[in-house]
Amino acid sequence: MFRMWRNKRAITPVLSNVLLLAIAVAGMSIAITATYVITGNLHDTMGERFIAEDVWFTSRSIAVYLRNTGKMPIDVVAVYVDHTMQLSTSLHLDPLEHSWLNITFTWTASTVYHIKIVTSRGTQIADYYRSP
Repeated sequence: MFRMWRNKRAITPVLSNVLLLAIAVAGMSIAITATYVITGNLHDTMGERFIAEDVWFTSRSIAVYLRNTGKMPIDVVAVYVDHTMQLSTSLHLDPLEHSWLNITFTWTASTVYHIKIVTSRGTQIADYYRSP
């Protein structure tokens, strides 16, 4: 009888090792799935790139020359001047395409403006520009 009791004790380390292995496999499965989801979204975001090549202050508006340098088409959905959303013409740029974006804004001379342009996927560019 004593021998039988001793053999049952050996089951506890085996079960704990199996349980630890199952937890490790489940944790790695969750980590791999999360990595796949994050890099999938990152791939789309990284493929969307654009730059503002030139900014012109014209009467009652600001014109920004945009170039899509990424691999995905972009749609400009919001334009902010000094952190305030402004009216602008809608703009769609295919990869390697370029065009002017006209922003309706009454500006004053020799003033620095913070201009931020946001796309439908959330990619944004922002910089400071001084009016003439």
